[in-house]
Parts: sequence; C-alpha cells; structure tokens
Amino acid sequence: MSILKITASDWEVLKIKLSRKYNHLTDDDLVYTSGEEEALVNRLAKRLRRDKEYITFTLAKELSNLESNRL
Repeated sequence: MSILKITASDWEVLKIKLSRKYNHLTDDDLVYTSGEEEALVNRLAKRLRRDKEYITFTLAKELSNLESNRL
C-alpha cells in the first residue's frame, strides 16, 4: 500500500471535508501530524470500520481535488 503525503495546508481543507462527510468523527479522530500518514489511515480505518485501502483511496481522491465542495 502506498502511503499518501499530506501537507499541513492540504490537511486543513481535507479535515473539513472529512468531518462533513463523516459527521461522527471527532477532533481526536482527525488529529494529524506531518509524516504520520499511516497512523492517520489506521485510525480512520478503525473508526470508520473500513479497510486501509478504502481510506487511502478516499483521502487520495479528496486530495486530488481540494477546491471542490463535493464530498
């Protein structure tokens, strides 16, 4: 599995999109530190009850078009 590279500025936008799409995620679920992509993917996979591939795909999809309001 390839791990994504998420910048701090991209994460601010992505975090908002994820919190709208998955409104049950808490601020603790959405904590991210640069370089800790794998920990983020693991935490989201557990919280959303999805596999890591799904989470990576979802994050990559949203990162590819951060300007869109589409979820």
